Amino acid sequence: MRTRNRRLAVALVLAATCCMAVAQPASATEPAKPMELGNFSVSLTVKDIKASMAFYEKLDFKVVGGKLERNWIVLQNGTVIIGLFQGMFDKNMMTFNPGWDKDKQALKNFQDVRELQHTLKSRGLTMSPEADEATEGPAFFIVTDPDGNKLLFDQHVQSPKR
Repeated sequence: MRTRNRRLAVALVLAATCCMAVAQPASATEPAKPMELGNFSVSLTVKDIKASMAFYEKLDFKVVGGKLERNWIVLQNGTVIIGLFQGMFDKNMMTFNPGWDKDKQALKNFQDVRELQHTLKSRGLTMSPEADEATEGPAFFIVTDPDGNKLLFDQHVQSPKR
């Protein structure tokens, strides 16, 4: 039975791989450009921010942002970034910051959060809350994956001039 299940799993993976390889972009000569999601971090909900900060500092994370007195900080170790948040939201989230590089430096050219929202809506995803598409500059939206994991798209910088 296990061998049959393995064979079935391998067959499904191969079928999915073949289907992905067959799918062509609109123009066969021009590959589809992926969305630019921005800087990535994991936002962790913590019970005691000082205890959590002390723990991650033992893993050589350094504080690079936030306000401890307001119960949130951002830590970094190389390219790995985590935010610690006490009492701000109920579950951990993946966070994307359009317009920022890994050092929180503003990019001159990037996909605005409203462009990302528009693309994801066209693909059938629902946002809650949504970014106001009539505005420019800082804004955010959240999408939730099938397992209830939240993805926060949080732009802190002005929209690119296009």
